[in-house]
Amino acid sequence: MRLVVAKCSVDYAGRLNAHLPMATRVLMLKGDGSILVHSDGGSYKPLNWMSPPCTMTTLELTEEQAAAGVSEVWKVTHAKTADMLVVSVFEILHDSEHDLGVDPGLQKDGVEAHLQELLAAQIELAGEGYSLVRREYMTAIGPVDILAKDASGQSVAIEIKRRGEIDGVEQLTRYLELMNRDPVLAPVTGVFAAQEIKPQARTLAEDRGIRCLVLDYDSMRGFEDENALF
Repeated sequence: MRLVVAKCSVDYAGRLNAHLPMATRVLMLKGDGSILVHSDGGSYKPLNWMSPPCTMTTLELTEEQAAAGVSEVWKVTHAKTADMLVVSVFEILHDSEHDLGVDPGLQKDGVEAHLQELLAAQIELAGEGYSLVRREYMTAIGPVDILAKDASGQSVAIEIKRRGEIDGVEQLTRYLELMNRDPVLAPVTGVFAAQEIKPQARTLAEDRGIRCLVLDYDSMRGFEDENALF
């Protein structure tokens, strides 16, 4: 991973257009080709990003850019959508590279692990005619919670969270992009399953052709409504 702290402006062109005026930001250039633009606020969410598969090139400066004080221009292009993220660097304050090694993947908490076990045993909840292939299907970037087949025999990757947020959708997107390169599995569709799915995560999932599934943990465990006992 390359970490750069720089004075920069950022322009995104694609399904949505966005502009970040010049300011000091942290730029994360990851080994999978993605780039994330962070500020000192806004918690963990980047201000803008480009997810893989994508490529980065350094552009030659125009006279206008050079006169404005720009020292480098990076263009990051998505391989499938042709969306572009252009970073105009005015000054680099820090630049370092770090080898993070192989990541073991996210370890599920007790509820998520139990949801995975329950959904595997009740795979029909994911869709009529669904059948389980296996739990924890390993990919080069980590295990998919459940690999299943739909009624037509098409592969389905299911990612399970207790609370469904944007990060979970991004995680499933990366799995799907990788799995769809495998001719044995492709085409692979995605299901994002959680007890609660945030509106932003649902919007992003639907935009990427990923189906959302809300799970009722108590019902899956066979618990009745506690109020019905009184």
